[in-house]
Amino acid sequence: MPDINQIIDIAKECGFTAAAELNVEKLKFFPEVRDMCAADKCHAYDKKWVCPPGCGTLEECEARIRAYKNGVIVQTMGELEDEFDFETMGDLMKNHAESFKVFVKKIRPLFPKILPVSAGDCSHCESCTYPDAPCRFPDIATSPMEANGLLVSQVCEDNGIKYYYGKNTLAYTSCCMFDLD
Repeated sequence: MPDINQIIDIAKECGFTAAAELNVEKLKFFPEVRDMCAADKCHAYDKKWVCPPGCGTLEECEARIRAYKNGVIVQTMGELEDEFDFETMGDLMKNHAESFKVFVKKIRPLFPKILPVSAGDCSHCESCTYPDAPCRFPDIATSPMEANGLLVSQVCEDNGIKYYYGKNTLAYTSCCMFDLD
């Protein structure tokens, strides 16, 4: 069984800018973060299984995450030409999502029971079956950190990883829970 440092090394090999141990016990779940989902700025609220209300209540999300003892937080950081550099933002998100898929695929054989929590909503399907049919791939679907009530900046701060890298930078953050023993 690999140790946490080996998992962090795997994450870095997948192309993340930063990776660190995630202390699951330190995670805080905020109703206010979940309330932001209802504003539907990302256009996923009540449209996907991995987003509210499809992903369950805040209490259900917390219980699902707290069922794990260990985790890793991963991050992809990039520099923008300016705050309106939407092309780079999109490319950065796409790169982060792809690295996260590769990372999860690499560690899943080591930890068959794994819970990936992503930056942004699940992208495994062209269109989600919500609410008409069950999720096609419940074992690989990824729910956003915010859908779980996690304030990304707080998760980063509590786990010793930077959130803000300075003007004209952007970082996407995801995490993965598993049990080392």
